[in-house]
Amino acid sequence: MMKTNFELYGWMKEAYLNMVIYRFKIMETYLKFGIGVILFLGIRSSYAEINLPAVISDGMVIQQDTMITIWGWAESGETVTVKGSWMQNSKTTLADEKGEWQVKLMSPQAGGPYKIIISGKNKIVLTDILSGEVWLASGQSNMAMPLKQSEDAKAEITLAQFPDIHFFDVKHRMAETPQADSEGKWEACTPDHIAEISAVAYYFARKIHTSLHVPVGVIIANKGGTPAESFVRREVLEQDTTLSKIFDLWTRWENEYPEAEEKYEKALDVWKKLKWGVSSNEKVKAAEPRMPLCVKNVRKPHRRPSALYNAMIWPHIPYVIKGVIWYQGENNVNRPVQYQKLFIALIRSWRKERHAPYLPFYYVQIAPWERYVQENASLLREAQFRALSVPNTGMVVTSDIGNLKDIHPKNKKDVGERLALWAQAKTYGQKEIICSGPLYKSMKIEGDKIRLYFNYVGSGLIGKGDTTLTHFEIAGADKKYVKAEAVIDDSTVVVYNKKISNPLKVRFGWNLTSVPNFYNKEGLPASPFRTEPPTNP
Repeated sequence: MMKTNFELYGWMKEAYLNMVIYRFKIMETYLKFGIGVILFLGIRSSYAEINLPAVISDGMVIQQDTMITIWGWAESGETVTVKGSWMQNSKTTLADEKGEWQVKLMSPQAGGPYKIIISGKNKIVLTDILSGEVWLASGQSNMAMPLKQSEDAKAEITLAQFPDIHFFDVKHRMAETPQADSEGKWEACTPDHIAEISAVAYYFARKIHTSLHVPVGVIIANKGGTPAESFVRREVLEQDTTLSKIFDLWTRWENEYPEAEEKYEKALDVWKKLKWGVSSNEKVKAAEPRMPLCVKNVRKPHRRPSALYNAMIWPHIPYVIKGVIWYQGENNVNRPVQYQKLFIALIRSWRKERHAPYLPFYYVQIAPWERYVQENASLLREAQFRALSVPNTGMVVTSDIGNLKDIHPKNKKDVGERLALWAQAKTYGQKEIICSGPLYKSMKIEGDKIRLYFNYVGSGLIGKGDTTLTHFEIAGADKKYVKAEAVIDDSTVVVYNKKISNPLKVRFGWNLTSVPNFYNKEGLPASPFRTEPPTNP
């Protein structure tokens, strides 16, 4: 039995209570590997006094000039009164049979600090509240990378004195079912607090703040090494025949885990004894046992479908935000065709749950890395490009700011500021801003050449550093791509190869390790693309 102060991982609660042996073994494994796990009951049954979720607390930033939600828990039937210091009249409600309550308030225009007073059997006074622009930053390790690990970190941290930018960094948690609350604290942007904050979120927030001159709040909910399905609600996955296979696979892994784990540990023990039982000048002929896939994944519960959504996204659904910034994809790179559906399902479900069908959703295309499986990574980037078909989305291209040797490029300033360009242009109506490099729109066959048309041409197309465009390929009837010549013609690009008289299709930047030179004059790179239809999921 457990006797430590370890918190139990939510999705194991039922198994633990039922004393199912193989689930118990899984739980033991998580604890053995030092994984922090937690149990939330999700529904709060009774309260002697008013309680608030962590995100509604001192220092929070509320979305300006809109209807916001303040919610919490109290004793069933208790009268709860809420009043903002900018309001003339208070709002009153009753806690329901579950002890849950909420009120809607009209927030003020950008400014502050304000107070919110919540009264019932007890009284809570929230202070240092700002009204401005609120965003959610989510994804995996490239979103999670703290400012202290990014490029020019020391100088940037010293300059990070922006008291009107606040961050709520959600503590890493996993759960099987949607949780009532999360852990975190609102912190103002100062050199003392910014080092551990997401570099991408910081640079994004700073750009929005200095552009709009209003307070900015960012809720940061990310976890390294996570696939997209960890951030999607279970019901969304189960209702789709393609995506439901994700849960089916995980269930199979859990069932296989106890026996596979036992066999693996025994084989590993034998191998270790053999390895250390020979003299230093002898060689161990037997290879180290390979960890079964089910063991590898079950030992990483943050990869479980819906686990992060339940504990890190769902608790903040009522909190009104302006939009989402997202940086993820690396952990789905070997399932690129499935990702086409999965990523779009994530976007649409997050919007639906917030009752915001056009919630801005701006994301980052994965950067080049030499250790990716070439075709898989190219298809994953294509899936991200195709997600632009969803209204009110935008994509940051990183082919020019990656690091072939490192899956975690240090340049996060350009990433965050390019995300901000999308928000400035599309969300905040700064129409003079070009927010993207050239994005493929259509093609036209002209004899032995193909003419390409693009969105986001800006003030013109260029071959950066050279007049000759690179990394274009063309294919004819045999469907085999060969290197092509590419020439800018006004706002189009003409592609050809003298050996192909009847071209059918073109692709650009398909080699993941390539760094093309195709930009617009605003200095933003073109996204890789191919003119042929994508593979269906």
